[in-house]
Amino acid sequence: MANIPRLTNASHQGGAVQQLDALLQRALELGASDVHVESGAASFRVRFRIDGRLQVAAQPPLSMRDAMVSRIKVLARIDIAEKRLPQDGRLQYPHKNQIVDIRVSSLPTVHGEKMVLRLLNFNQERPTLADLGFDAEDEALLIKAISRPHGMVLVTGPTGSGKTLSLYSCLEHLNREDSNVSCVEDPCEIYLPGANQVSIHERAGLTFASALRALLRQDPDVIMLGEIRDAETAEIAIQAAHTGHLVLSTLHTNDAPSTLERLRHMGIAPFQVASSLHMVVAQRLVRRLCVHCKKPSAESPVVYQARGCAMCNAGYKGRVGIYQVMPISAPLQQLILQGGDAIRIKTQAQQEGMRSLREAGWRKVLQGVTSAQEVLALTPDA
Repeated sequence: MANIPRLTNASHQGGAVQQLDALLQRALELGASDVHVESGAASFRVRFRIDGRLQVAAQPPLSMRDAMVSRIKVLARIDIAEKRLPQDGRLQYPHKNQIVDIRVSSLPTVHGEKMVLRLLNFNQERPTLADLGFDAEDEALLIKAISRPHGMVLVTGPTGSGKTLSLYSCLEHLNREDSNVSCVEDPCEIYLPGANQVSIHERAGLTFASALRALLRQDPDVIMLGEIRDAETAEIAIQAAHTGHLVLSTLHTNDAPSTLERLRHMGIAPFQVASSLHMVVAQRLVRRLCVHCKKPSAESPVVYQARGCAMCNAGYKGRVGIYQVMPISAPLQQLILQGGDAIRIKTQAQQEGMRSLREAGWRKVLQGVTSAQEVLALTPDA
C-alpha cells in the first residue's frame, strides 16, 4: 500500500491548518482524485480515493473536526455558519509551482458535516487515445467519426470513468487554427489552449442549455458539452449536430446500445438520432497491474495477478480505459428509425463487430495490463 501519512494530535486552529495542508499535498503527490473528510459518532477520518478506491489516510482526533471543516469552508468561500444545508464551493491550491483547482462539497450528516474535495486535473494532461487504452482499430474508428464536419459523438459511462479525458483527447485532433472549438463543462477541468471554455454557473442562470444556445451564436465548428443532463440540452445539441456542427458529449448509460434508448426516453425523435449520431463509445476504468510485482496466474502464464510492493497500491498502479465502440451504420440507422430497443440494436452492432465492455476488458487481461478480477468487478455481463 502507499505510504499515507497519519495526522498528529492537534486540536487548535493552527494545527488543523497545518494538517489539512499536509493532507492535500500528500493527496496530490499520490494522485488522489478525491479527499473525503467525514465524522462518525465518536470518530473522525480522512480518506483518499486513489485509482478509484477509497482508503483511510488519517484518523485525527474528533476535537480537530470543527476546525478542519471550518478551514475548508473558508478556503472554498462557503458559509461557515450554515451547517443544515448542502453547500458547494471551489478553491485554488498551490502545489509544485502549479495552481490546483479543487471543487468542494459539504453535506450535513447525523454525525456532523461531511466534506468531499475533488482534485481536478491539475497536471493538465491530454494523453493520446492510445495512451488512454484504445486499441488501434477502435482508435481509427473514433478518429474517423470525429473527423466528419458535423454530427454527434457520445461517450458514456458512470461518473469517474474518464469520459472527460477521452473527449479532450478527441479535441486534440480537432483543435486547429482554422477551427472554432468551444467547450461547456461543470466545471472546466482541463485547459485546452486555443479553445473557448465555459464553466456553467447555475445560480447565475448559466446552464448547459443557455450556454449552448450562446455558443451557437459564436460561429462554432466543434462543440464539446461536458454532459447532456436533460431533454432541453439534448434537443439543442441534436439541432446543433443537424445544422453543421460537430458535437461531442457524454451521457450516463451502462453500455453503448442503451444510449439510444436513453435519448428516446429524453424525448428525442428517432429520425433526429438516426440522422445526427455517428458513434457511441462506452467506457470503464480498470486498475493497471503494477509492472514491478505482478505475477503470472497459476491457471495461465499469460494472465497476471496482483501481488503488492512498495511501488504500488495492493498490486495496482494507475488506471487504463476499456472501451465499447459502436459506429452508427446504415443498418443501425434503420433500426433506430423503426424504434428498435437496446437488445435489437446490440445484436445488430455485435454482428458488425462491436465488442462488449467485458470482451474489451479480457483483451487487457490477456495483454497483462490488468487482472481478471478488475474486469469482472467493473463490467456488466457480456
